Amino acid sequence: MTLLCFTWALQQISLKAVSDQISPMLMVALRSLVAAVLLAALMAWRGERLARARYGAGAAVGTLFAIEFLLVAEALRLTAAAHVVVFLYTAPLFAVLGLHLLRPEERLVRGQWIGVALAFGGTALAFLGGQSTSPSGSSSLLGDVLALLGGAAWGATTITIRTTSLSQAPASETLLYQLLGAVAWLLPAVWITGQSHVEPTLRVWAHLGFHSVVVSFASFLAWFWLMRHYLASRLGVFSFLTPLFGVLLGAWLLKESLTPTFLGGSALVLAGIVLAGRAAKARR
Repeated sequence: MTLLCFTWALQQISLKAVSDQISPMLMVALRSLVAAVLLAALMAWRGERLARARYGAGAAVGTLFAIEFLLVAEALRLTAAAHVVVFLYTAPLFAVLGLHLLRPEERLVRGQWIGVALAFGGTALAFLGGQSTSPSGSSSLLGDVLALLGGAAWGATTITIRTTSLSQAPASETLLYQLLGAVAWLLPAVWITGQSHVEPTLRVWAHLGFHSVVVSFASFLAWFWLMRHYLASRLGVFSFLTPLFGVLLGAWLLKESLTPTFLGGSALVLAGIVLAGRAAKARR
């Protein structure tokens, strides 16, 4: 699980590192296409098929997944990769808030409300420190906002999966809907926004291979395997390592400068998510 968290943080760093040779949006579209082909082949080998009754929910999840990465791709063009990782991982907070409204059994308890308030307070503080500048000169409050909206889209994806027929679907089926949605929406967006330029260097191919095989295919399958064999509450604690890895990797590999205000806000976001998660487990 620690390795998965490291991988998920590294994907944002990788997208940013080669953004001058291939746009993050095009990279995500291509990696989703390759991973979808690999996953479809695996499902065919296992004898798994998409259920017609879940087409509608699958289309909704695929669209939300595409919106998430559309926002993330644009955010990476405007702000530091570390910022994107931190703001993107507010997704669990949006998920618990949405489920609180939609499912009576998911109502928030006091500890969860405190955690949510703490995390969003940290987000506001991190925004105040959001004017640090990366070596490429890209820094923008707009990029931070887009990353936060990406977290909201991710949270909405979780809500959709939990409240529709996809809650009973095999993990591979749900993942395939998401990958197909990314391909269907992001490839036209690449063309419309004029981000189709790519330099077919060995560096770009290496990053694309990492994203396609390691991130979009292997890491998500490994995550679903872990979810079947270990308690979700134990795995959830480890997932909080992802934004920490993102901040550290951004400063180390991309030489991104991070202000004390941003770091303090990030710590509050992390603490709030941990507190909300612990309160939820205590209720169960």
